[in-house]
Amino acid sequence: MIDKVLIANRGEIALRILRACKELGIKTVAAHSTADRDLLHVRLADESVCIGPPAAAQSYLNIPAIISAAEITDAMAIHPGYGFLSENADFAEQVENSGFTFIGPRPETIRQMGDKVTAIKLMRQIGVPCVPGSNEPIGEDDAETIKLARSIGYPIIIKAAGGGGGRGMRVVQNESHLINAIALTKSEAKAAFNNDKVYLEKYLQTPRHIEIQILGDGEGKAIYLGERDCSIQRRHQKIIEEAPAPGITQKQREEIGELCAKACRDMKYRGAGTMEFLYEDGKFYFIEMNTRIQVEHPITEMITGVDLVQQQLLIASGKPLSLTQQDIRIKGHAIECRINAEDPRTFTPSPGTISHFHAPGGFGIRVDSHIYGSYKVPPYYDSLIAKIIAYGDTREMALARMRNALDETVVEGIRTNVPLHQDILRGNSFQKGLINIHYLEKWLNL
Repeated sequence: MIDKVLIANRGEIALRILRACKELGIKTVAAHSTADRDLLHVRLADESVCIGPPAAAQSYLNIPAIISAAEITDAMAIHPGYGFLSENADFAEQVENSGFTFIGPRPETIRQMGDKVTAIKLMRQIGVPCVPGSNEPIGEDDAETIKLARSIGYPIIIKAAGGGGGRGMRVVQNESHLINAIALTKSEAKAAFNNDKVYLEKYLQTPRHIEIQILGDGEGKAIYLGERDCSIQRRHQKIIEEAPAPGITQKQREEIGELCAKACRDMKYRGAGTMEFLYEDGKFYFIEMNTRIQVEHPITEMITGVDLVQQQLLIASGKPLSLTQQDIRIKGHAIECRINAEDPRTFTPSPGTISHFHAPGGFGIRVDSHIYGSYKVPPYYDSLIAKIIAYGDTREMALARMRNALDETVVEGIRTNVPLHQDILRGNSFQKGLINIHYLEKWLNL
């Protein structure tokens, strides 16, 4: 069993990992920047190591500094959380080559799934449904590209093969804009991901974003833990998630879940992962796989009773997957609201000192957050400061509890997007589950 873990992340996910480690009797090392010396998990960890200045490139993305921190503290393993280096195959490889355990998939799996074209080709071979598209990076022959686009049908979305986080995507409505849009997307992809490969897909008009949570032991055993609906998004960034997805039948869940589990068994996937789909007119279309723990993992934990972070730690320790598919029973409904330090209307970041913080409570409410009164939200990182999760026997009860929780939440000294969540949850379309990935942006433009 791993006896000491270095947490190579910050904020609420670092605290989440620390708590899971403590419950398993695992010692923790907090690797932090100079800006984060007062983070809660740094205070609670058994040891802490400063790995650099505030800029992420010099701290949380500094691979030699992180590995050195693990060496000097005699950590056995490194947990990357999400974001930063969590899906960096080179980092995972260097961690393992340095004699440490990387708490996540094997480097070759991260590399394979990190290239979306490669991932889509693999899923097609396994039989997972995918969005109609080029299936390959597009070449330099403009005439062939135009011909391909016509066969797919407009509108078309251009995607960066190495993209993520909503970047490296551009929608093209007609042929006259295609070639110029491809050139722009390739340029952006090169700058953002050092990979200018792009591919084409049919642009679905009103899809929902639904993802399947999986766990694999790395030896060919894998299970699925239901689905999450992540359709409330702004600029491809998720804001509200819920599980299970409204309107998905048990038969659909089993069919798509088993396909995902089969894919993970075939690739001998290790750890927690998520298969992401667009869902339209009763059909699922694979778009990508995230080879890490997700921000929204708590809602799956609430409806299944499975601690996903502990499972990551146990799998990384070489323990066999103790759960079978028959053990997974979905009960009730859970909703998560991402609370960001930002203006609720302009979305301008709002760093600064929190003068007062009161977390909501009550039956069925969970708050994952690293903030406290007098904590200073730094301007250098993502604006996520808390996740409020509401659970109920029904979706209606979960919604009622979430509305109460948002009303109880107090964060003074900075601005947050709590008012935005309150407005969304009051909307009739959201209450009825009649949403898609374009819902929020259209609603914001009203």
